Amino acid sequence: MLIFKKVADLQSHIAKQKKAGLSIGFVPTMGALHHGHLSLVQRSKHQTNSTVCSIFVNPTQFNDIKDLEKYPRTTEADIALLSSVDCDILFLPPVEEIYPPGLDTSLDLDFSVMAAVMEGEFRPGHFDGMAQVVNRLLEIVLPDQLFMGQKDFQQMSIVRSMLNQLKKPIKLVSCPIIREENGLAMSSRNRRLSAETKANAGVIFETLGLVKEKVDKMSVEELIAFGLKRLRQDPFEAEYVAICDGFTLQEVKNIEDHDFVVVFTAVWVEKVRLIDNLVLKGKTYLNIN
Repeated sequence: MLIFKKVADLQSHIAKQKKAGLSIGFVPTMGALHHGHLSLVQRSKHQTNSTVCSIFVNPTQFNDIKDLEKYPRTTEADIALLSSVDCDILFLPPVEEIYPPGLDTSLDLDFSVMAAVMEGEFRPGHFDGMAQVVNRLLEIVLPDQLFMGQKDFQQMSIVRSMLNQLKKPIKLVSCPIIREENGLAMSSRNRRLSAETKANAGVIFETLGLVKEKVDKMSVEELIAFGLKRLRQDPFEAEYVAICDGFTLQEVKNIEDHDFVVVFTAVWVEKVRLIDNLVLKGKTYLNIN
């Protein structure tokens, strides 16, 4: 696996690969890698000729400086994991390579409701920073395909909107959530949980599954209330449970009126914020290009 820290060096190498006719897959991450990230790399390896994975803890998408400071940095372990799945290239830039002085990386895009609900409501500014860094990374790597996980469904939807608005010729490939044995969605933040809490956190996915089972028996309001009640039992504290149209992310009032519906949640436990989602109706996001 080749490791690049400078934009110019990476771009020079990728240019040679493209000249040789190779297709480029890209997996952007903030490090603290787990099997969910590795599944994205493996998917890219399967669908493209050369896979680039980036590790960059982006300061502009943290609305809480303490959260930025606590975000785990495990570079040596990350390199070993990427090597284990034969990742071709690791891009490991310092902040000044992504945001060099004098370079305007800001975006003027309209994400409408997509960026205002759920994560957008509780993490103001998060999606502006996320879109800014993803666009910057895409301008650097110039991939043919971009691989993202369904766990960050809202983020993925906003990136899809960004690609469309900017008319970028990049295919966004959404990949399934990889879960622990108890159903907990794999996340870099999980390592901050105690063993006991991590074991009990399977209640999040269990609750989403029960919501899906009750779709035909309860109204949307009742389903949300049911989910909140289950996820507000000590030590868990649900920040929200939302049932939204999977295309627009607008909250739905009647599931029957929509072809694609997803339930989302964010849950606090031990000062760690966990997110998850589950498709309630329609095709999985994997089938939407």
